[in-house]
Amino acid sequence: MKGFMQWFKSSNKMKRWIFLVLIGILLACYGLAEILVMKEISFQEVGKVVIIFVLGFISIVLGLIFLNKRTLEVLIESTDDRMENKNNVNVKSLIFNKTVYDQGPNIVVIGGGTGLNTVLAGIKNYTSNVTAIVTVSDYGEGATNARKELELLPLGDIKDSVVSLASREEEINKLFNYEFTKGKLKGFSFSDIYFSAMKEINGNFEDAIIKSNEVINMIGKVIPVTLDEMKIVAELANGYMVEEKSRIPEVVSEKITKINRILLNPSNCRPTLGVIEAIKKADCIIIGPGSLYTNVIPNLLVNGVAKAIKQSSAIKVYVSNIMTEPGQTDNYSVADHLKAIVEHCGNGIVDYCIYDTGEIIPEFIKKYNLEGQDLVEQDIEKVKGIRFLQRNLSMIANDHIRHDPNLVASSIIELICDDLKYQDKQNDPQYLMLNTKLREEKRINKIKKSMEKKEKRKKEEKGKHIVDKRGKSKFSNKYSDRIASIREADEKAKLKMQKEPIKKQKKTTKKKTQTTPKNVKPKSARGLKKNKEG
Repeated sequence: MKGFMQWFKSSNKMKRWIFLVLIGILLACYGLAEILVMKEISFQEVGKVVIIFVLGFISIVLGLIFLNKRTLEVLIESTDDRMENKNNVNVKSLIFNKTVYDQGPNIVVIGGGTGLNTVLAGIKNYTSNVTAIVTVSDYGEGATNARKELELLPLGDIKDSVVSLASREEEINKLFNYEFTKGKLKGFSFSDIYFSAMKEINGNFEDAIIKSNEVINMIGKVIPVTLDEMKIVAELANGYMVEEKSRIPEVVSEKITKINRILLNPSNCRPTLGVIEAIKKADCIIIGPGSLYTNVIPNLLVNGVAKAIKQSSAIKVYVSNIMTEPGQTDNYSVADHLKAIVEHCGNGIVDYCIYDTGEIIPEFIKKYNLEGQDLVEQDIEKVKGIRFLQRNLSMIANDHIRHDPNLVASSIIELICDDLKYQDKQNDPQYLMLNTKLREEKRINKIKKSMEKKEKRKKEEKGKHIVDKRGKSKFSNKYSDRIASIREADEKAKLKMQKEPIKKQKKTTKKKTQTTPKNVKPKSARGLKKNKEG
């Protein structure tokens, strides 16, 4: 009886809909009773009875609908522990229910560096069954005092992946990257101490990393590709061998050559327990983006990894880099990236390749050109046996071209949904959850973009103190960033031109103060006059 009365608590918001149903029943019954009692019926009375009956019927239907909707919301509030604010629960949040969320596809992401973390940050919004297989390749690269003192593995990439999969990413990022500045712990980061403590508690690094899932409340898990000490060795086209990972780009640039192949030393590195099993269970395997020769291919060279990927029935996706990397992939195209992977691992390692549209503001590309980087050429016609998907994947973050986590994740989830459709699994809970979440994310991203555009327009109008009543043209909307960038570059060039003649004038006047005749103007002054006139 006590449990039954809980439904009538004011916080459950049930009574209003029960009351609406009761009113509907009364109105419907009154309408029927009027018809049965009346001996003679006029058109006016018929209209009155019909209206009362219809209002009663509508009240019953609406009351039952909202009563069921509220029942679902109460169920979510009482069962979903992942929701922080349960004050305004909507029935749409049923797709975030932990049970349904755990039924998401098994996705394995292989790589290292910022590319891997970008994919993880996006994919964790669609499923909790995510496994990051991460490169551990910094052995012999000048260990820090913390690593020497605590006898730690090079866990930089693993730490970043753990942060990317954390449910509270910003807080964990600040905590893990906090560096002590006083006392005996000076120079140590919190992540060094954390992983050292976890190793002591669990007995080894493997369990220390896997158990972090529970401690940090991660969405998914992180596994190092191997715990064996290994070095990445590059064999260059001229036969020169580079045995230090950090020196590979430098030596390639100095020797004016390119990387022929990558080797692991020792070559028989064993995969960490759980790596092969995760690949076998995967519904989708994602390779890249990231440094091709130091973060992507080395993972595939660990014993048994490439073989397990080939034998897997999962969808195998390679996410192509947007820009080339100096000293590694100079002048590389999409085809060159895939060719390097196939040459190292053989065919059957990639089914799909997702690459960017390349529609990036030229002024940002120029900044990369100065550092020896360029857009990855899209020569997909040279590759056979791999299906290509061109998607908008890029964004500008802090004046850098980056993969957008949400756009990459949505492209991969669309691919999984299409595969489920092909298998006639439109009624599968996994498909329903992914498809609903995908549509919701697209709607939210559309709203965010429109809000960002509005804010940008407001800032531009405030900066110029001009209010244009007419709407902007499509050209202006599309290329507003580019136009702003060109204006900024022109202003800088003008300032530079103005400063240079003044500097020259100062130098020449110092040199010729004693030798210049009174009636003759110095050349620098004439030059300055010309510059001003020009």
